[in-house]
Amino acid sequence: MSNLKGKHIILGISGGIAAYKSVVLLRLLVKAGAEVQVVITPNGKEFITPVTLSALSGKPVVSEFFTANTGEWHSHVDLGLWADAMVIAPATASTLAKMATGVADNMLITTYLSAKAPVFVAPAMDLDMMAHPTTTRNLATLQADGVTIIEPATGELASHLVGRGRMEEPEKIAAVLDSFFGRNHDMAGRKVLITAGPTYERIDPVRFIGNFSSGKMGYALAACAAARGAEVTLVSGPTELPDPPGVNTVRVESARQMLEACEKAFDNTDVAIMAAAVADYAPRHYADHKIKREHDAVEAIELVKNPDIAATLGARKRDGQLLVGFALETDNAEANAREKLVRKNLDMIVLNSLADKGAGFGTDTNKVTVITPESATAFSLKSKNAVAADILDCIIKKL
Repeated sequence: MSNLKGKHIILGISGGIAAYKSVVLLRLLVKAGAEVQVVITPNGKEFITPVTLSALSGKPVVSEFFTANTGEWHSHVDLGLWADAMVIAPATASTLAKMATGVADNMLITTYLSAKAPVFVAPAMDLDMMAHPTTTRNLATLQADGVTIIEPATGELASHLVGRGRMEEPEKIAAVLDSFFGRNHDMAGRKVLITAGPTYERIDPVRFIGNFSSGKMGYALAACAAARGAEVTLVSGPTELPDPPGVNTVRVESARQMLEACEKAFDNTDVAIMAAAVADYAPRHYADHKIKREHDAVEAIELVKNPDIAATLGARKRDGQLLVGFALETDNAEANAREKLVRKNLDMIVLNSLADKGAGFGTDTNKVTVITPESATAFSLKSKNAVAADILDCIIKKL
């Protein structure tokens, strides 16, 4: 696990019987060369002693906001800035609920709320608590907030019942962190072109044809690719999203403007990801004044096809370039996506469906299947940040 060497990791421990596994996790992280600061809830200390944790980490364990004897203040803000990652294992139902709702009544939650680094949680609880709608809802909220859920295993629980709720084994949690840091710069030296958002096709100065795309998926891909070392050009249709840090953002309005911007960047690109929801049609004629319903009768607006940006780039793609498309389908989803994959000369297509709750336009989550000529890999519902990481992982494997 060489990717953990020198990394600053906050290990959060909440009050559950699985806290005994946190000792093993701490040992693995330290052995891999990570610098680990343990933050434990008051209830967590009922299951594992700070002395044990301090001896293994080489650092005093943080639990309270200040030390009672000396008044020394423990700054959750400083901890949040120090960390390269935060992992909470075990994450009890109570801790998950506080994280999801911002109930900052202990040092662990205030540290989470101050964390600038990626956050991972490994839930641990009895099967009925795990399956309760409240827990399910809180986990969905945390995923939408960008927290990575390390799914619990199924097996014998502390109650001696058998079901889903066992905290994942420390070796697997450490491997998740190692993998995360390993891919941090796996796109270094790559030039990536990404499209995002809708396009607006003007009818007159105040009306347009468009769609409900928020651009969140494309922006998440751009931010993730830049964080992994890529040189990213984002061609964005109209959105309310801020420019992702470290990304060259080109703002356009119409499909033809988007095509022009993509053609300028494409020849110098290693990977192109067509995540925009481009309007299929545009009005043939543009009225340079606002059409008044009282005076100007409009029986029909004649439409013309917009250029297919993915297909246009697919036709000029050179050897060594990777072209990724998106498909939003409602019927015969995979078959239709595969047809587009071939017709547009794509190397990969990302399929999602409006039929999947929590996926599609305007949401903070998505549920996708990544399709190549050889395979189809389905992913569960996740935050769009997590989906972006999954898509880029697939792209790296393809490269």
